[in-house]
Amino acid sequence: MKRLMTTLAAAMAVAMSASPHLVQAAAPSIHVGAMYEYAEPGKGALLKRVRNTGDATAFVRVQISEVRYAADGSHHEVPVSGTDAGLVASPSRLIVPAQGQQATRLLVQGDRSAERYYRVRFVPVLPQSEDEFALTDAQRDDYRRELSAGVNVLTGYGVFVIVHPDQPRYDVQTETQAGYVQLHNAGNTTVVLDDIRQCSAPETSGRCAPSRKVHLLPNRTERFTRSAEHLHRFQIVEGDSRREVLLSP
Repeated sequence: MKRLMTTLAAAMAVAMSASPHLVQAAAPSIHVGAMYEYAEPGKGALLKRVRNTGDATAFVRVQISEVRYAADGSHHEVPVSGTDAGLVASPSRLIVPAQGQQATRLLVQGDRSAERYYRVRFVPVLPQSEDEFALTDAQRDDYRRELSAGVNVLTGYGVFVIVHPDQPRYDVQTETQAGYVQLHNAGNTTVVLDDIRQCSAPETSGRCAPSRKVHLLPNRTERFTRSAEHLHRFQIVEGDSRREVLLSP
């Protein structure tokens, strides 16, 4: 890996010195694919690919924090570190060449008796002297000058990782009232309400609002308003199972 980083860094330095015009216009642009990832029971690793569609090398730092929810639904993030980390990235620093891609593995470890949640951020950075990107001082300075030549914004992305428990229990309970229908997740793992569409009644009208997706965490409730003018259709995804639901007036 170190040899690969060194090779990519050297290629970047050559490209930056090739044309002053290109240097001024160059900027990385990273993409990480899906914003949600799921570690199913028995699955200990997730492969996440980072693509760079820009015209400058991207130096990306992977940062992980655990998202912890309180009983009232509020949450806070705790940076993970050391041997107690339930999710680690390997490698945690990536050099992604222009028009290229690199991958990191998100390794799940530790207790899985309860569901856990993580925010994984892929952050493009300007290499610093203490960073482990295997750059010389000259290469690092050249890169910083390249991005300083114009107004360039380094944009990062956050991915939400749901680590399902080893023994998931699915239990979606439906309650119907005069003005609404609500779904409550009484199980111990997240279910997905996928492709939710609010459509005009009757069902044959075909007029529907854009779809949306809801991740229904344990002990959470999603409510759908009942009216004579609208109906709701969606799919409930429980692990590998997927079932259609129609909530009509």
